[in-house]
Amino acid sequence: MTEPRNLKNLIADMTLEEKAELCGGVGFWHTKGIERLGIPSIRVADGPHGLRVQKQADDHLGIYTSEPSTCFPTAAGTASSWNVELLREMGAALGEECQAEEVGILLGPGANIKRSPLCGRNFEYYSEDPYLSSRLAAAFIEGVQSQGVHH
Repeated sequence: MTEPRNLKNLIADMTLEEKAELCGGVGFWHTKGIERLGIPSIRVADGPHGLRVQKQADDHLGIYTSEPSTCFPTAAGTASSWNVELLREMGAALGEECQAEEVGILLGPGANIKRSPLCGRNFEYYSEDPYLSSRLAAAFIEGVQSQGVHH
């Protein structure tokens, strides 16, 4: 096993251009690696409600077939349970699927709060209550990270 690198030193060794490149990606679903510093490209995937990985070709519209994965209820549905441990288990299950598909970063959950009933993406957020939303999102994130995957 390799020794963990000192992140402060690694960042200090990066050029401004390399730091900016980390904000972009390669294709739709990979971060840009920095070969000079041994920073690999990392696969990211949608997935707070079901992992979406495409093997044949990457696209952002879902035109190509995705690999089979578990379809979980939306955040709004799971928040109705008020069950923090359930969200932790759901995150861990998604983290396991990420490991199986070599995904290093899961895009989600939507840790925002619902501010308006007119928001078209409210199903992706847990609740309008900031305390409940924060507890559930934190548990979900802890579950995902327990499998070595970032959110």
